Amino acid sequence: MTRSSGELCESSAIDLAEALASGETSSVDIVTSLMERIAEIDAPGSEIELRSVLALAPDALENAKRLDDERSRGAVRSPLHGVPILVKDNVEVVGLPGSAGSTALLGRPVAHDAPLVTRLRDAGLVILGSTNLSQWANMRSPFSTSGWSAVGGLTVNPYRLDRCAGGSSSGSGAALAARLAPLAIGTETDGSITCPASLNGVVGIKPAVGTVPGEGIVPISSSQDSAGPMARTVRDVAALYEVLTGLDHVLERVTRGFDGARVAAATNLTTGHPATDRLFLEVVGRAHSAGATISEITVLEADATVDADELTVLLSELSDDLTTFLRRRGGPGPSTLAECIDFENEHRDVELAFFGHEFFDQALASGGRGGEKYHDARSRNVAWALDQCLAPALADVECFIAPCYSPAWKNDLVLGGSGSAHWSQVTQAPAIAGWPIATVPMGVIDGLPVGLSIVGRPDSETIMLAVAAGFESVLDLARSGALTPKFIRSQKG
Repeated sequence: MTRSSGELCESSAIDLAEALASGETSSVDIVTSLMERIAEIDAPGSEIELRSVLALAPDALENAKRLDDERSRGAVRSPLHGVPILVKDNVEVVGLPGSAGSTALLGRPVAHDAPLVTRLRDAGLVILGSTNLSQWANMRSPFSTSGWSAVGGLTVNPYRLDRCAGGSSSGSGAALAARLAPLAIGTETDGSITCPASLNGVVGIKPAVGTVPGEGIVPISSSQDSAGPMARTVRDVAALYEVLTGLDHVLERVTRGFDGARVAAATNLTTGHPATDRLFLEVVGRAHSAGATISEITVLEADATVDADELTVLLSELSDDLTTFLRRRGGPGPSTLAECIDFENEHRDVELAFFGHEFFDQALASGGRGGEKYHDARSRNVAWALDQCLAPALADVECFIAPCYSPAWKNDLVLGGSGSAHWSQVTQAPAIAGWPIATVPMGVIDGLPVGLSIVGRPDSETIMLAVAAGFESVLDLARSGALTPKFIRSQKG
């Protein structure tokens, strides 16, 4: 029995893999169904105009047919052979813009796939397209609106179209929620997978820095940048994590859920949004009643010095790393950060239509890693994150949990759109330390999803995903339809 186009769009990656293996469908049928859905609800001028997909891969259908032919010959590369994936547009993919949302990188063809993309292709996944993002991964202005880029416009939240899709992996989160792909790649420097996962009701993990190759990704900070998998289920994220890292048995452990994992709830890391913080405590109670071992801890919170030091580090590393990237990219256009600033000033009607590039100006003035403030700021930052925050918090447990973001706030391109946003400090210490953080939906408030984040040590990503699967199982949100945007439910009749 073959699956309908609607069923293919609704299916998880693992469900699609099983359908491909049984002959219920083909990769060509899956890709065709997803492309039709993107044209129907996502593309500019479409019925809903989510603008989560920035570009479609011109060879997606050709590659899907090739992978179907391989399967017919028994040449299956991995369990995800023939399954489509979207990749954030700050990751270089041959045939896609790799623009980081900026017109400064348009017309400069990508010469080589980023190593993580090579791993996806080698495993037989179909690169369906690239996703929109907060321009330059949201490191351009303190007044930016998450989800907006000069190339892709504003990505909106599928659950409520006037709300934020999060940043900076906005398109990846929104596309997953809207059933435009079963899998996506996001990147995070501090919160950029966590936020869109939470606001769009999907699952994501930022692995420890260096776990997934970072070459070929438009950079902010070599000490904090990390690419990671996103999907609608924990099992799908685990399966994609295996592809990205080459690790075995991740999915096997994840299916066992909590299974004795020692977890602590950081009860002081609240969002300041009362309903979100109450829900977190309720969710912890439900997991405890279901047999999870969850203690309570207090995690040291950041002060103004920590915040200032992190910004100094990010600006200094951006100054050096973006110039290095631009020179390597080649082609016509800016080859240094200074030239990029000049380009944006010259094209301000497009590039600076809603906010400026204050962070770019500050990065240029920082002097990079050779600047007088960088090394002291980085040293203080790491000492706070590791010695004062993470090491004490994880002394007796394998991971700790906290709420991350309030429900999605209203977009506002004039005022920056985050005035009513609330979030906890759960992302900051693992961001500074380069340690992993995972996010899983914990419920819905007034029709909008909110997430729970899980922090652990490097190399504990498998346990973290297992804990995420434990919460996913206890809450069982997907079966209730709570994690299906209203317009999708109405389409089903």
